Amino acid sequence: MDEERIENLESLSEMLSYTFSEITLLDMALTHSSYANENSGPARRDNERLEFLGDAVLELCMSDILIKRFPDYAEGQLSKVRAAMVSEQPLAGLAREYRIGDFMLLSRGEENSGGRNKDSILGNAVEAIIGAIYLDGGYESALRFIRVTFESLVDEWIESPIYLDYKSLLQEASQGRFRLVPQYRITGESGPDHDKTFKIEASIGDIVSTIGTGKNRKDAEQDAAGKALRKLEEI
Repeated sequence: MDEERIENLESLSEMLSYTFSEITLLDMALTHSSYANENSGPARRDNERLEFLGDAVLELCMSDILIKRFPDYAEGQLSKVRAAMVSEQPLAGLAREYRIGDFMLLSRGEENSGGRNKDSILGNAVEAIIGAIYLDGGYESALRFIRVTFESLVDEWIESPIYLDYKSLLQEASQGRFRLVPQYRITGESGPDHDKTFKIEASIGDIVSTIGTGKNRKDAEQDAAGKALRKLEEI
């Protein structure tokens, strides 16, 4: 790494409130596979292994945090909150707060296609950073980082459980219980172009079928998914 890259990584490390003993781990956490493929060499490795590790560490640490924060919650409730905390959307949101996209190493093609602002790339980078912190400082360091970093998300959950990404939760429940992926289809639209209301059906085979409404397709899908989750709980 050149001096400019090291300085940039140290700047990010300061924003993350974690000082790396091995700054190369942070560099690896921010190296997308497209960049590693375009700049191959024995010293250049992408962040996919760190992402794999970080995903597991994040789930463990979040379980640790939530079981202490919500002593009266049953296993199902804890699972839902954890799924909301560790899904792609909030991880990408955290990445934007820390401007992680600015520090990513991407291929020219990924750069030109807006890779620095893609939820998938940003969310994976957060998981890779967690994996890097775990390797660098151990479990307690990772737990401390996650507790501080995700505190606002947990607080938001307490104030407004609707923050849940119901589509992600429904997919997790559907695949886990039935090995099926939920399907969504528009069943109706009403209102003028500037103020439409959408109706969307969410279905899991012939097991569950619900209709959601919203002012756009995304909100209608979330409404339908939330209703489907509640039906699954009754089964």
